[in-house]
Amino acid sequence: MFSDLFPIDWSAFYFLRPPFLWLLIPVLVVPLLGFLSIRQEVSWKKIIAPHLRQYVIRKGNNHVKILMNIALFLTLSFGVLALAGPTWKKTEEPGQELETPLVILLDLSQSMMADDLQPNRLERAKFKINDLIDHNPQARAALIGFAGTAHIIVPLTKDYDIILSHIDGLKPSIMPFPGSNLEDALALADTLMAVTEAPGTLFILSDDFEDSHFNLLQRFTESSGNKVIILPMNTEQGSEVPAFNGSGAMKDQDGNVVFSSLDNDILSRLASLEKVEVQPLTLDDSDVELISSAISRNLTFETNPEEMDDDWRDAGPLLIIPMAILLLFWFRKGWVIYVFSLFLLSSCSGVSDFADLWFTKDYQGQRLVNNGKYAEAADRFQDPMHKGVAYFKAGNYEEAIEAFKRDTTAEGTYNLGLAYFNNGDTAAALFAFGEAAELDPELESAKEARQQLAQLKGGTDEVKPEDAQEAQAQQTAENIENKDMEDLGGGGQEATEEDMERERKEETVNTDIRKGKELDEVPDDVGSTSQQQDNSNVLMRKVDDDPSLFLERKFRFQVKKEKLKPKSDDKKW
Repeated sequence: MFSDLFPIDWSAFYFLRPPFLWLLIPVLVVPLLGFLSIRQEVSWKKIIAPHLRQYVIRKGNNHVKILMNIALFLTLSFGVLALAGPTWKKTEEPGQELETPLVILLDLSQSMMADDLQPNRLERAKFKINDLIDHNPQARAALIGFAGTAHIIVPLTKDYDIILSHIDGLKPSIMPFPGSNLEDALALADTLMAVTEAPGTLFILSDDFEDSHFNLLQRFTESSGNKVIILPMNTEQGSEVPAFNGSGAMKDQDGNVVFSSLDNDILSRLASLEKVEVQPLTLDDSDVELISSAISRNLTFETNPEEMDDDWRDAGPLLIIPMAILLLFWFRKGWVIYVFSLFLLSSCSGVSDFADLWFTKDYQGQRLVNNGKYAEAADRFQDPMHKGVAYFKAGNYEEAIEAFKRDTTAEGTYNLGLAYFNNGDTAAALFAFGEAAELDPELESAKEARQQLAQLKGGTDEVKPEDAQEAQAQQTAENIENKDMEDLGGGGQEATEEDMERERKEETVNTDIRKGKELDEVPDDVGSTSQQQDNSNVLMRKVDDDPSLFLERKFRFQVKKEKLKPKSDDKKW
């Protein structure tokens, strides 16, 4: 297998991955620690019983230990050199196989709302995309929507669920400009497929193809090498194009009703192009089944199939052989224990460090909490909830706030409110209790704490440290009257809606916290910074999770940022 690598051509010798050679520096430290351990006593020897040391650690003389360190050094060195990839010979490799991408172009013009296909052309196109994904073409797929301008809805991905989650809300109203600009859609698709040298497949779902599209698709396929599959989304009978407001039919500049129908002559011309295929629309999924099969059959593309590329042969695996031979010596009695002790026990200088070998930081912190050592426990904990509770019980509310901020659960947010209150920030505490109640509507302690704090007028009562609670699922509390703030986790007096609204306004004025919401329109001065206000105290309202609304705002932002303009055309449908 490796016989052709010899003899070594030292004039061509070099490393494929030379940065790995830096690992030789720590490798040199390992035998140094071993040699030092021979000449001096270290603290970990106290852990081993004296009558066992001569069998476990000090068996034989120092010459054996020197040999052990040399073997360890050579083993690690061979491993580093193997990672660096020594090479001195080239070999011929076949062409690389690449995966072909799939880009779906969906027409979102107003004519797609015609109802010659039930319920309308656009909905039928969405059904076809669902059918295509159900047949699993196995290629990385992207989704582009186009009308007057073209925009990426989903970039190339193998997670088809992302595409399915976006198509339901697609409609012409989310597009910034009306029209049907196939030219921009093709250009945008070409940029997506440029990530690989393999030619991709464009799946176009549209209606109303024109004579100009023949030259457009011809130039595109010849310049890019990509294949185009067209699924016409209309019928020969055709239909009137509905108006944008949904009332009546759309009319052209001459006042005539706009009528859209299938033009077989144009589709026949398009099908005559070498890399363009027109797939007739069917009532069942047999059309997209054929498309999916064609994509799956041509899933891979081999670059330069008849040519052989010269590539350097990696000789790193050869070094595994001496490594394996040296590793066999480690199974001698005492060698494995020696290496383990060298790496781990030599750095142990105290009981707490030694505990790290056997107990997690959180377990150590819990043991300190059980002994009432909250400040020490807080330094040990790594979990933000446990760390925050320990700081809270130690009276260090500033650190407790920082810890609870890193916990996004409802219980963590509730504890954050307790820490804010004890730290004197009632406005932040009120907001935290409200957010906790929104995260978990069944967390009664957060609701009652918010009500009590909303009623409190300049109170100075403190919250007991033991009221801070760690994360517990499905917490409940009885709704009992609580006349003070000694326990924010219990029940509270009932506040009227007017009291809560008045208190909210007072807190808003006192703390300079303002409520904001997302703009329906992107501001014209989106790129300017001269008149930007300080938004550090603006609390955003809950963002609308409607995908179509998000896409509409995204497309409008892209139009303003990139100064996109629709193609000048009298056809607006």
